[in-house]
Amino acid sequence: MREEVKITGMSENSIELKIENNTAWITLNRPEVFNSFNREMALRLQKQLDHCEADAAIRAVVITGSGRAFCAGQDLKEVTTPELNPGFKKILEEHYNPIIQRIRTIEKPIIAAVNGVAAGAGANIALACDVVVASENASFIQAFSKIGLIPDSAGTFFLPRLIGFQKASALMMLGDKVSAEEAEKLGMIYKVYAAEDFNAEVTVLAETLAQMPTKALGMTKRLLNQSMTNNLQSQLEMESKLQIEAAQSDDYTEGVAAFVEKRKPNFKGK
Repeated sequence: MREEVKITGMSENSIELKIENNTAWITLNRPEVFNSFNREMALRLQKQLDHCEADAAIRAVVITGSGRAFCAGQDLKEVTTPELNPGFKKILEEHYNPIIQRIRTIEKPIIAAVNGVAAGAGANIALACDVVVASENASFIQAFSKIGLIPDSAGTFFLPRLIGFQKASALMMLGDKVSAEEAEKLGMIYKVYAAEDFNAEVTVLAETLAQMPTKALGMTKRLLNQSMTNNLQSQLEMESKLQIEAAQSDDYTEGVAAFVEKRKPNFKGK
């Protein structure tokens, strides 16, 4: 059971949640500071992710940002104001690490819809998601080295696996800005959409995933997580175990029936 961390003294509007067509849209909503995280926003994001995990009607999740940015990482005003500063131990152990853990353990597809700049922890939270898409106006920056910090929020775990050790090392040390187009070419993200089509394309993608056999997608996510550390034999054994479980699901029965009957399947995520 997760430990409850109390949220006090802040507006509830820093994270917005909208649910449509079995899809939860989580919007980081501090546009005046490029959706940078303070303590309240980080804790509210965790609570909304918990809600998405618990609600069986939610079958896909989108995380995006309001205004011109996706997320600029940590709000530096918070850490440079003594009465507001939680300290880096709390910031990592109570803010970012739990967010990453939730993104990876919720067995539903989570899309990062990167609408603008994604910097520091904002970039790495996006890269931890299952599918990352970006507007042509978006960019990704490992900004930590610019202020004498190291990459956190699992950046040192995911980025080398996405684009290779050498590219990841250079981007983290130099802090170069990577355009959405370059990020796609590097394999950092799945796809780039034209700015004017971005919301419509993300909606189609999210609703497509939400109508798929999401029980099996959750198992696929579990397997991908384990593949980061498993050896071949362990991975084969886990695939066998979960494939047997998937074959007993209602979605498998429906998928086979729809194939035989030459119709569109009606998956329920069960």
